[in-house]
Amino acid sequence: MNIIKKTLLPVIIICCMSCNNTDYAVQINNNIPNMTWYYDQTSAFSFNIADTSHPYILGLCIRYNNDYPDANLYTFIHTTFPNGEQACDTVSIDLFMPDGTPAGNGRHMQELNVNISRITFPQLGDYRIEIEQATRHDTLPGIASIGIYLINEPQNQDYGTKKKTNNKKNTGIATLWKCFGIFWACVVLFFALIALGWLGFMPSFEELENPKTNLATEIISEDGYVLGTYYVENRSNVHYADLPQHLVNALIATEDARFYEHSGIDIKALFRVASGLAFGSNKGGGSTITQQLAKNLFPRESDRNIFEISFAKFKEWVVAVKLERAYSKEEIIAMYLNTVDFGNLSHGIQTAAKTYYNARPSELTVDECAMLIGMLKAPTKYNPRRNPENALNRRNTVLSQMHKYKYLSDKEYETYKQTPINMSKFTLQDHKMGTATYFREFLRLELDKWAKENPKPDGSTWNIYKDGLKIYTTINYKMQKYAEEAVDEWICKELQNRFFKECKNNKNAPFVNISAEQTENIMNRAIRTSDRYRTLKKEGLSEKEILANFKKPTQMWVYSTHGDIDTVMSPLDSIRYMKSFLNCGFMVMDPHSGYVKAYVGGTDYRYFQYDHVTKAQRQVGSTFKPFVYTIAMQEGEYFPCSMVPNLPVTIETPGSAPWTPRNSSKYKVGQMITLSEALAQSLNNVSAYLMKRYGPAAVIQMIRKMGMTSEIPEVPAICLGACELTLYEMVGAINTFNNKGVYVKPMFITKICNSKGNVLATFSTTQNEVMDELSAYKTVRLMQGVVNSGTAVRLNYRYKLNMPMAGKTGTTDNNSDGWFMGYTPLLTAGVWVGCEDRSAHFRATAEGQGANSALPVWALFMHKCYEDPSLGLEKIDFERPESLDMDPSLFNCKEFNAEIRAGEQKFDFE
Repeated sequence: MNIIKKTLLPVIIICCMSCNNTDYAVQINNNIPNMTWYYDQTSAFSFNIADTSHPYILGLCIRYNNDYPDANLYTFIHTTFPNGEQACDTVSIDLFMPDGTPAGNGRHMQELNVNISRITFPQLGDYRIEIEQATRHDTLPGIASIGIYLINEPQNQDYGTKKKTNNKKNTGIATLWKCFGIFWACVVLFFALIALGWLGFMPSFEELENPKTNLATEIISEDGYVLGTYYVENRSNVHYADLPQHLVNALIATEDARFYEHSGIDIKALFRVASGLAFGSNKGGGSTITQQLAKNLFPRESDRNIFEISFAKFKEWVVAVKLERAYSKEEIIAMYLNTVDFGNLSHGIQTAAKTYYNARPSELTVDECAMLIGMLKAPTKYNPRRNPENALNRRNTVLSQMHKYKYLSDKEYETYKQTPINMSKFTLQDHKMGTATYFREFLRLELDKWAKENPKPDGSTWNIYKDGLKIYTTINYKMQKYAEEAVDEWICKELQNRFFKECKNNKNAPFVNISAEQTENIMNRAIRTSDRYRTLKKEGLSEKEILANFKKPTQMWVYSTHGDIDTVMSPLDSIRYMKSFLNCGFMVMDPHSGYVKAYVGGTDYRYFQYDHVTKAQRQVGSTFKPFVYTIAMQEGEYFPCSMVPNLPVTIETPGSAPWTPRNSSKYKVGQMITLSEALAQSLNNVSAYLMKRYGPAAVIQMIRKMGMTSEIPEVPAICLGACELTLYEMVGAINTFNNKGVYVKPMFITKICNSKGNVLATFSTTQNEVMDELSAYKTVRLMQGVVNSGTAVRLNYRYKLNMPMAGKTGTTDNNSDGWFMGYTPLLTAGVWVGCEDRSAHFRATAEGQGANSALPVWALFMHKCYEDPSLGLEKIDFERPESLDMDPSLFNCKEFNAEIRAGEQKFDFE
């Protein structure tokens, strides 16, 4: 209705303003001489009504003399003279019946902008009009005449002084004006019906206030970086305050130079387009930014003809006007940049900045902004990756527009125009690419569970691909990058090459010490779990035909640590080739809060999607030994410097053969040795000795409190790591020692918010006191011995890490699994390294042991973190328990054992 009020009424007034040219206009009194009007002066006029069968339109006209610009123009009463001077305060027109009584309600008009009145005269006779005007001046200069008009009165009536006109001429002009009025009335009605939604879908006010777009769910690091998204359309919203001004300037200069001057529709631009069409030239488009936003928010249907497209354009005009009324100019700019497509799966400026420049919108430079804005015209044609020359020319066009509209100085324009386009930071925002890919997939599964268990207020389920949730995680972006770099530098760039070199001399590579039958079983299992096999099976091929297909050479792309390779090989050979790659799991957590700071589930998610942090269960080897030693510490009988015998121990178990493990070396066999030295050298004899003394049940009972949920057999062999656990479980359990005996469950999410930032859920970790602080500190000191003089000593002499550290290496049979679990007072981290199949491994222990395969990843990561001042990691020492009120020599093995007399310690060898 607002459109009708603002558009239809002016059309009616325009049609009625032809006082001198209307064929049905009766001039009741004209040519009143220029006169002086004083306050409250009244003029009266009479006229006769002989026909009451139709209504009349009553109006007051003033004609100005030649001293004013509109000298000969008849118009309805003004509030001001043409020179801008105010004419009067009020004008009233009163109509009186033939009997002298007032004509009644609706006949008295006092507001100047309501200077016409539609009247149906109730009776025949002479009517009288009184005009009263209150003015602020003694005179009304420039008035040539004043006239009272009855408009649309039939010609054959003679009321007052009838205007003399050429009937034929006036009839044609009147018809023309009628057509003109009808045309505009139809136009107004057409747009009014569109606005009301009677001619098809029209968004409501609520939909304009909350336009529904597919918003990607963002995974946000603890330091504010977007790690990735879950999406149908990879779109994330950004606020106007987060946009650099040169980005806004580039958009306005290129797309809508008069953006701040119009209200959604640029009339000048439309006339320019019309002129171009008339003369067969392209003078640019006429769509404003607001119109383009309307099209983005409420897209046109595809496969439309020219008439349907034109109608859709009209609808966009109406939506654009509504958007201008609902939002500020700044909000419209932000909404537009959030909805446009930049190609390469990048919807919206925030995703585009991440994709093309690995940056936030606020970090974009002028030339980068110009390049992105230039792409809006045609994202594929001006894509800097596919068409760099087109992109450069288009970017310079945008810079030229910015210079034209004074957003860039001459010097700035010349400088940016010469700047080459740099795509070195381009990263496709695919779920298989980018930062924290394994973590994002793990988190996706967790969020699916959360969404099912926590419905919306209306009972529907949250959709992580469309609802634009914001997931605030514990991951630290810099630590995550350092973790991924450490894995890449050691596993992919160094250790993998060593493994390939060793495989050259192995005819059955990458498998070691297995029979041909075992190898065939592994390969057949891999064939049946492949996508190719499932596809061929659906096509109806037999097993024999499928096997033949797998043996047939074909062109393919295969993975390599130095980039994908285009080659020809059989699918069967490609399976064996892919099984030759080492993989890695790496997790880092804060020892006190439980926040997981970094999560690397493998070397390359594009090709190896199995997560080696939370999914993969592998034998843990000697990294399990600290838990066995802790039982001895917890009982209070032993300290790190307590002496134990380094002798083989036989353990008998009912229903099983006696078990006698051996050391992997002859280090001090048959001698008394401290627990600290025994753990440092990872001696199996001592682990078996402690297991025989305390039993597997006590160890399992303790580690269950440390968050281990995997199946652990209650057998003595677990003291050597003969159980399969996840890296996630191991890091959380080992961290108990670093957290003063309190297990804190590793935590990944702090809160979940909706697209508007409202908090939907908050999360906190669970804690469990497993042991007293003193027992935990004893184990910390034991594990420090591993770093200071044991299997992890290379952390000091090779990697030059000079902060307090504790850890434990682990290597399983045949070097199938390499482990290192370690911690500083501020970080706890664990690493696993191995091939997909346990039969694929290093033959040489020097290469395959945890100290060589896994420890370097931990070392490289810690070095990067502690050298980065922005992370604020101080090289502090492990905190001694406040309850430690005893001789410090208890942790100095030389002093401690010198005080122990020979024969005072007794050992049970049975």
